[in-house]
Amino acid sequence: MKTTELGASGIEVSRIGLGCMGMTPIYSPPSEEESIATLHRAIELGINFLDTSDAYANGKNEELLGRGLKGKRDQVVLTTKFGNIRAPDGSRGANGKPEYVIEAAEACLKRLETDVIDVFYVHRIDPDTPIEDTVGAMAKLIADGKVRALGLSEAGVETIRRAHATHPIAALQTEYSLWSRFAEEEILPACRELGISYVAYGPLGRGFLSASIASLDDLDENDRRRDMPRYSQENFAHNYALLETLKAVAADKGATPAQIALAWLMAQDGVIPIPGSHRIRHVEENAAAVDIELSADEVTRLAESMPEGAAQGTRYPQGQLAALGI
Repeated sequence: MKTTELGASGIEVSRIGLGCMGMTPIYSPPSEEESIATLHRAIELGINFLDTSDAYANGKNEELLGRGLKGKRDQVVLTTKFGNIRAPDGSRGANGKPEYVIEAAEACLKRLETDVIDVFYVHRIDPDTPIEDTVGAMAKLIADGKVRALGLSEAGVETIRRAHATHPIAALQTEYSLWSRFAEEEILPACRELGISYVAYGPLGRGFLSASIASLDDLDENDRRRDMPRYSQENFAHNYALLETLKAVAADKGATPAQIALAWLMAQDGVIPIPGSHRIRHVEENAAAVDIELSADEVTRLAESMPEGAAQGTRYPQGQLAALGI
């Protein structure tokens, strides 16, 4: 497995990571046994960059990783996020208050059953708390030996610069894929300028870019993607048609569309994709993408097939999109 440094943190991570959100219910129903077996297989394949959040299944995702990594904690770079708050009425908000940073970290450490979090991200930026205050509290966790490096998620350029000036930021985690290219205008260039790794979540468009979902009937009844505008009945056919070039390049390379979509991301300077899965076969498929070399012409051809704005529908429902802060 190829590796890369995460920002300037000195932490070496696998060239592709593993998003663990789906190991607790959000898409197709996972089993804990299969999810933990998938974690172990990822480690065997050299994937050491694991991503979770205290928001995933209200902390149960972190607890699953705590159980699944017993005896293997020293083999992985364990990352989690805080500050993405869902109220009892279902509304969403963000909390970056310094006192909450410390409280959240202690709770994450307990659920993960670890003494240190390798990368601690602000999951959503609190508009009512200066980012300097949030990051200052996070930096105290580093001084106390409870966190090794800091990250931001879904932050705009000004916030990234202010945060990085307060304490070095190792990684920005934000959506990025062939059909979500908004970061290319300002955010990616800023990360490259500052030496911050761009950790791409949703690198397969929540599975759409795998070309394995031919209709909404392929999704579980309670699958969260049914609420995603790009998966809606009115947008599905248009978006599925965008996959033709991706499928053609995959056929030429003897690879799957998912592997080509991931290889395209890894061809972008400073980008580390973290595709999510709770299935061993998907992790094996994703890991193999690291060894696929795309030519400059193939990279350009894929980019031109899905320019920003080509996908129909927003990447989140409007309420969630408004809360992202960028």
